[in-house]
Amino acid sequence: MFWLMDMKGMCFLPVFLVIWSSSTFIVSYIIALSEHDLGFILPYISEIGAEPPESCIFGLMTVITAFAVMATMYTRYKFVEKLNEKAGGVPPALNQAAFWIGMLSCLGMCFVATFQETTIIQVHDAGAILFFVSGVLYIILQSIISYKAFPYGCSLALCRVRTGMATMAFLAVPPTIICALLHRTEDKDNVFHLVSAVSEWIMVFSFIFFFFTYIHDFKKFTLKLRTEFVS
Repeated sequence: MFWLMDMKGMCFLPVFLVIWSSSTFIVSYIIALSEHDLGFILPYISEIGAEPPESCIFGLMTVITAFAVMATMYTRYKFVEKLNEKAGGVPPALNQAAFWIGMLSCLGMCFVATFQETTIIQVHDAGAILFFVSGVLYIILQSIISYKAFPYGCSLALCRVRTGMATMAFLAVPPTIICALLHRTEDKDNVFHLVSAVSEWIMVFSFIFFFFTYIHDFKKFTLKLRTEFVS
């Protein structure tokens, strides 16, 4: 893991985000499995944090993940803003739209973390859909921004990697939602559950590991907070 040896600039943010969020799923899954709280070997992500004690761990770690995502998205927004001052190519409205849509995905993530499916399922489902739709839209917009900023932002190969991950996440959204609805109504053989769960895991990990591609960009700059007195 050579990138851990070269932690320049702001690249620690996406590194922490990916490691922490992955640990959230792994730790919660292991606890839920040991407590015999899983009805399926491959459950929905929400199911690994539906019952205590894993729900406590899942909720806390997911909220921290949401704030890490917010910080990473804001840093990306400022990077593109600064890059645009130098080279242009990215409409400011596009950068702002991507940022605020990304914030909506973080809000959805917090709803999923704090309203488990075993408590208030309507709020939980609304948060999940908000996260799915806005999260995927965010990485699609960031893929477009990457192409518009080329060659000043990242390499063409990295642009293609981001596009591939965004496409994978986008294609996983419909089966996640549709098969989840069918599973609740007419899935006696659990086929729809399997399709929906696999699609959900693909979509979420495509979203999370999309931030891994920020490491290269985030090595190029630092972000500083400046305090000024009001005259």
